[in-house]
Amino acid sequence: MYGTVARFRAKPGMEGQLQQLMRQYEAQPPAGYRTTYVYRMDDDPNTYLLAVIFADKATYVANAESPEQDARYQEMVALLEGPPEWHDGEIIAPQG
Repeated sequence: MYGTVARFRAKPGMEGQLQQLMRQYEAQPPAGYRTTYVYRMDDDPNTYLLAVIFADKATYVANAESPEQDARYQEMVALLEGPPEWHDGEIIAPQG
């Protein structure tokens, strides 16, 4: 499996719109998509960690490079204080 972890800060009052975007993404998932986890930080409710999981690196990269994903990304960034900090990598645990 392969995925990305992002850290971002939402503009105040944008949580509902961010949640709506996440629901839309999961309603029409791209090839290889497995799941998304979103954490809202206790110490700063406007700060989030996002983990997105794909079947493998090839499907992750294909999605990341697609015009459809770029459009979704632009929608998300409009709700944030700045661009997310991304960290991509192979998921090595749990196995199976």
